[in-house]
Amino acid sequence: MKFLHYIIIPLLLIPSVILSQNNQITSFSKSKKQLAKVYKDHPITLYCGCSFEGKTPNFSSCGYVPKKNNKRANRIEWEHVVPAYVFGIFFSEWTVGHPKCVKKNGKKYKGRRCASKVNKEFKRMEADMYNLFPAIGEVNGLRSNYPMTVIEGEERQFGKCDVEIKRRKVEPRNEVRGEIARTYMYMDSVYPGKGIISKQNRSMFEEWNRSDPVDEWECERAKRIERIQGNRNKIVIAKCGD
Repeated sequence: MKFLHYIIIPLLLIPSVILSQNNQITSFSKSKKQLAKVYKDHPITLYCGCSFEGKTPNFSSCGYVPKKNNKRANRIEWEHVVPAYVFGIFFSEWTVGHPKCVKKNGKKYKGRRCASKVNKEFKRMEADMYNLFPAIGEVNGLRSNYPMTVIEGEERQFGKCDVEIKRRKVEPRNEVRGEIARTYMYMDSVYPGKGIISKQNRSMFEEWNRSDPVDEWECERAKRIERIQGNRNKIVIAKCGD
């Protein structure tokens, strides 16, 4: 007679930070499909506040005017508020590469492509739905991996869209600064040691968190993502009142 042996790990022995991470969604492409459902009845982009249908933004809803890339401006992309580069450089697959990261012609590669292929932790961070928001593709591209800040003046680069990108810095509109700050705080709290929030930006995000409090949609979004992804965004839910 054979006996099956099970190793039971008490829940209390599992670090709480692990329990609060994304451990369900391991594919960025899957996250994007799920997020399309999350935003089905709230199709509004983060940076410009444009409505969209499917993958097509409605410029007239927000006064958006493409800056230079009309093709990319006419599609919706899912933006990493905390850029993948910020935490990606803490993985050796991004900075050095990996034996499995070799093209068919024998040439080695590294960076995001390699980290996404090999490292499970990076894949979970890359796919974390709490860090992904809809954005006009052109804005997403020009934002690149630049940090958030406050930029003097109100130069408009995209028609009436209130987002400034200048000298490798980004200033979001007042209405979403809290959401952006809390996204950084969430990622910093559940993926410690990955350089999510710099020392110079911590006080700024704390101020944005205070000045732009959680609203009804942010709470609903967090609840929907929790049902799909499994882990709770305590930074947001703690402020939702239920």
